[in-house]
Amino acid sequence: MKSQYFLRDKTFPLQLVLVVPFVLQIFAAVGFVGYLSFKNGQSAVNDLAEQLLDRTSDVVDERLKSYLAIPQILNQLNADVIRRGMLDVRDREVVGKYFWDQMQAYDLTYIGIGLTTGEGVGAARYDGKTITVDDWTATLPNNLTNYAVDSQGNRTQVSDRWDWDNFKETWYTEPIAAGKPIWAKITALNLPTPYIAASASRPIYDSQNRLLGMIAADIHLLKLSDFLHSLEISQSGQVFIMERDGTLIASSGTEKPFTLVKKDIKRVQATDSPSPIIQTIAKHIQSSKGFGSITGDTDFQLDVQGEPYFIDVRPWRDPYGLDWLVVTSVPETAFMAQINANTRTTIALCFGALVGAIGIGLFTSRWLVHPILRLNQASEAMASGNLEQTVPASNIQELNTLSHSFNHMAGRLRELFTALEHSKEVLEGRVDERTAELKNALAELQRTQAQVVQGEKMSSLGQLVAGVAHEINNPVNFIHGNLTHVQEYTEDLLEFVHLYQQHYPRPAPEIQSAAEDIDLEFLQADLPKMLASMQLGTDRIRQIILSLRNFSRMDEAEFKAVDVHEGIDSTLMILQHRLKARPEQPEIEIVKHYAKLPLVECYAGQLNQVFMNILVNAIDAIEETNAKRPYQELKDHPSRITIRTSMVDAGWIEVAIADNGVGIAQAVQKRIFDPFFTTKALGKGTGMGMSISYQIITEKHRGRLECISTPGRGTEFIIQIPLRQAVQQAP
Repeated sequence: MKSQYFLRDKTFPLQLVLVVPFVLQIFAAVGFVGYLSFKNGQSAVNDLAEQLLDRTSDVVDERLKSYLAIPQILNQLNADVIRRGMLDVRDREVVGKYFWDQMQAYDLTYIGIGLTTGEGVGAARYDGKTITVDDWTATLPNNLTNYAVDSQGNRTQVSDRWDWDNFKETWYTEPIAAGKPIWAKITALNLPTPYIAASASRPIYDSQNRLLGMIAADIHLLKLSDFLHSLEISQSGQVFIMERDGTLIASSGTEKPFTLVKKDIKRVQATDSPSPIIQTIAKHIQSSKGFGSITGDTDFQLDVQGEPYFIDVRPWRDPYGLDWLVVTSVPETAFMAQINANTRTTIALCFGALVGAIGIGLFTSRWLVHPILRLNQASEAMASGNLEQTVPASNIQELNTLSHSFNHMAGRLRELFTALEHSKEVLEGRVDERTAELKNALAELQRTQAQVVQGEKMSSLGQLVAGVAHEINNPVNFIHGNLTHVQEYTEDLLEFVHLYQQHYPRPAPEIQSAAEDIDLEFLQADLPKMLASMQLGTDRIRQIILSLRNFSRMDEAEFKAVDVHEGIDSTLMILQHRLKARPEQPEIEIVKHYAKLPLVECYAGQLNQVFMNILVNAIDAIEETNAKRPYQELKDHPSRITIRTSMVDAGWIEVAIADNGVGIAQAVQKRIFDPFFTTKALGKGTGMGMSISYQIITEKHRGRLECISTPGRGTEFIIQIPLRQAVQQAP
């Protein structure tokens, strides 16, 4: 008896055995997937933060280069004009008007000269808007007079007077002492509005190389702060610029890089900035590395007021002595919001899948166990001597078969006991036989029961796994489907901006300035093109792969009628990044002379591949030519690619692509269509592009491809193909 109770204590209900393992599997699988999703999201945040910081730093770098180059260039031009005698520095009224004209054209704060005689003249925009003219003599006091001017730059009335001494001002003495173009120390004045500017200055000489004095052009540093403020990093991100000693120059926040102390301007150290973000980052840099020790791009993470920030520090220098540090910071929360939302969604899905799995498991186990329990009760009743037992049919095929077998067995037992009552004299002879039959039937019943349980286990497992797969597939498809909404959201946002511009045609100055800084009109026009270009780019990649396979295996594909001009334009769009102007070379102009052409039967993808190969070679030839020509020659003879289409006759079309590049020598022209022949440097070409193009035109389309080139004047490729591939005759 004790052993029987011990065995009962170690057994488990079938319903529990069926439900618990599947619930645990589902919970573990979904939890593991959610964990991996969260970790991958964190890794993606680090990569995205690094890309955003690098992009923002690059934008600031380009802005500083372009903005701070203007004063030095203008000084050079003015110094040359003075040296050639085209501007008489002694006529200060004429010089002042000359500087007034330049202030109209350039976004500067001050342009002026200081002479060795102690005199000087300049044009200023002290309040950031109104241009006035300064004129001073060498005799103190009140020797500097500030004049208001009319719309022609003529002096109208005296606005103010104050003392000015060239020989005591670093504005004058620093470039004279240096004897070359420099950036003087940043000037901070209160005239009466705060005036803090960087001054680009240089000495000026007459035609006999005699020193006349110096010339300077100032930039108000608050304009740099306005530019940094226009950068859309995040709501709490910060970009700031400081000198090597830690003095603030500009920041993207609302705080100014200076304070007024008893009407005197005092510049602010980054470590004393009212912005806690700037102050914390600056103190960390000062304590860990020191402002002067940073020589390259430095990235690190830092907690600011309990929140993690990604930090990028870059030194910025120019040939005239500027040595600044550009610091970009972005909070981690700018990237983690969506990941946290996805984590909560994953947890909700895990909980939903768990509840669903438990419900389905309970329902399935109940459906499976209930007929078995009824069969067990009927068996126990029969074992107690009650042979009048019938098990109802089940919806499960295996259990239904077992029920029929049990009922048949019960009927047979009843028949046997009836026959026993009527045949007592033969019962003893057949009792052993009937007992053996009963044992066999019970053994068969037990085997059948075991088979039914095992079969139902596998069936339930299959149903649960299918359900889990379905539940997991739904969120995956949901995520994939949302990718298509990016373009719709972009179009909605652009439409919203357009509607805003229609109802508010005169926005606030700050909005107008921000729109000009980000070039809103270009962004509205270019963003849809960018999305379309991405789609065209992926389609083009598939076409290129198919074309390469057709070339290598000679696969046949269907012809279709296409617009050749669309193929050329699509190829030009993909190559747009190589056509536009870059710092090292000018823009390549595309000249189109398209004739009215009918649709052409061709392998569209392969024909586009030919256009791609020819245009890439043309761009390479032009870039090689530009590398050998001086800047002035590039302006007088711009780079150009001419594309011409025409009808040769009723059955043939012609596409000619010409460039004004370096040209091709006669010896090279003879081998240009040979496989693996290339004149490019190792690693820049395989020599298969023109060979593939020649095969596509001549063999695939039964056309002609010719090369006409004159060294030093350019190259032209002429493509001729029939409109219909059934046309056999040449033009």
